[in-house]
Amino acid sequence: MTPVAVVLVVLAGLSEAAGRILPLVARRSRVSRPVVCGLLLTGTAVESAVIALWPLTAWALARLGRSAPVVSDATALTWTPAQVAPLLLCAVIAFPLLGPLLHLSLLLGVGAGLAGPLAAATGVTWWTAAGCLALAGVGLAAVVEAVRRVVARTGTAGPRELPA
Repeated sequence: MTPVAVVLVVLAGLSEAAGRILPLVARRSRVSRPVVCGLLLTGTAVESAVIALWPLTAWALARLGRSAPVVSDATALTWTPAQVAPLLLCAVIAFPLLGPLLHLSLLLGVGAGLAGPLAAATGVTWWTAAGCLALAGVGLAAVVEAVRRVVARTGTAGPRELPA
């Protein structure tokens, strides 16, 4: 990935993380600034990693699904600035959590834009590449949501007393 693409991925991750954390801070006004900054930094790292892993995971799925043996060792699919810029717009729109349908349609558009390069890099059809991208996106989102729920559950549970 180019440095510009890395910066765009991190900015998209920051926007996604802020969109998740700000409603929490609005409901709990007594949250300290260091806790909010820590949550924001952690969320940015996680969301940026998910965004960066999306094409790589889809590339790995597409290569696993090929029936013919791999003839050449093609390089993995990575983000380009032109591909990640709409994703950054998608993250900014999701920031206030006002447009989930528009957010989803932009994600679908970015995925459709990635399907062509993925199909060319792996030798699968466009539809197979789109399916791999959808599967990778849903799988990564499910893993992050599961981890988020576990962290939220352990973070809200107070100290437990031992039964006498």
